Amino acid sequence: MDSAAVERFEAGRGRLASLAYRLLGSAADAEDAVQDAFLRWQAADRERIEVPEAWLTKVVTRLCLDRLRSAQARHERAAGAWMPEPLLDGDPMLGPADTFEQRESVSLAVLTLMERLSPVERAVYVLREAFSYGHAEIARILDITESASQQHVHRARLRIAAERRRGGGETDPASARRVVEEFLAAATSGRTERLVALLTDDVTAVSDGAGRSRRLLRFTTRERVASYARAGFRPTPAKRRLAGGSPVFHITRVNGSPALLAVVDGRVVGAAAFDVRDGRIAFLRGIAAPDRLGRLNEAWRRHESDAPVVAAW
Repeated sequence: MDSAAVERFEAGRGRLASLAYRLLGSAADAEDAVQDAFLRWQAADRERIEVPEAWLTKVVTRLCLDRLRSAQARHERAAGAWMPEPLLDGDPMLGPADTFEQRESVSLAVLTLMERLSPVERAVYVLREAFSYGHAEIARILDITESASQQHVHRARLRIAAERRRGGGETDPASARRVVEEFLAAATSGRTERLVALLTDDVTAVSDGAGRSRRLLRFTTRERVASYARAGFRPTPAKRRLAGGSPVFHITRVNGSPALLAVVDGRVVGAAAFDVRDGRIAFLRGIAAPDRLGRLNEAWRRHESDAPVVAAW
């Protein structure tokens, strides 16, 4: 392949990776899909490709749809084991973030919700909301009619809107950080009453059990979520051994939401991401499976972090 063709692909790699991540919810799978697209670009008769960006968008979208329809993906969803991979804010794979819809389309809440959509609904929603494709363009990419594209995005928007009402929309970062600071102080000290007060009446928490459970662990009611948080953040020698040392805790943002990172010797060993609504926590995601923290770890090593909020645990 000539250098001009390679440069043409590399110029669009970031956009393609952002598209694939929104469709798949996994950075590793997104990178694989983009690399597969590169191989197809390499083998294609490029002189017959009139608009390379459109051709590559179609190829990546189709590759992602194939992955979403695969037996493995269907099994993960059916088994209740799927959770989106968190990315540190500022990661280029998060892609365009100029509008509320673009930021929302990459939030952990919406990535999770999109698992309930059909693969085509998911693709139409992402192409329309995050990348501003017209229905005629989407129809060509997915080989559907324009009216079908309109119907798919309408149904997807209705479901996303329902989640938006539950989540409360965007939250001021400074206010959300204060809530997370209070949460961490209450959880590490075992102040159950304060923990309960920080949670909404309809709060939910999910955890991947550090990858040791076949299904996600799910907790509802303020008391059960508070108990889960207190047990998870209370320091013990056994937890230090499991983490490979005594972690420090940093408050940052992942996928546009406030998050706590547990870090041992510069390595992220766990993350807790929060949806904050009206000054209280509406949703908590605990993520510690190493295969869900790979890209976040890479970004964290390059990141100039603030001082930890808990330096001795």
